[in-house]
Amino acid sequence: MAEVSARPQPGLVLLTMSLHSTAQSLVTLAEGGHGGGGHASLSPYLTGGGALFVLLLLLWITTRFNRDR
Repeated sequence: MAEVSARPQPGLVLLTMSLHSTAQSLVTLAEGGHGGGGHASLSPYLTGGGALFVLLLLLWITTRFNRDR
């Protein structure tokens, strides 16, 4: 007959403790950024507009080289 132990597996305990401490560290890190974190000269609209322009330019270049039409 197999003996039932109340002790959990060592690997499972380490994994659970590791996940808990990692999550706790990430929460602490996320709570620390109350100041916004961005540079004062960076405008989100300018950054987003620039990214959209670059993506549209890449799309236009890709369609110019597409010879499968």
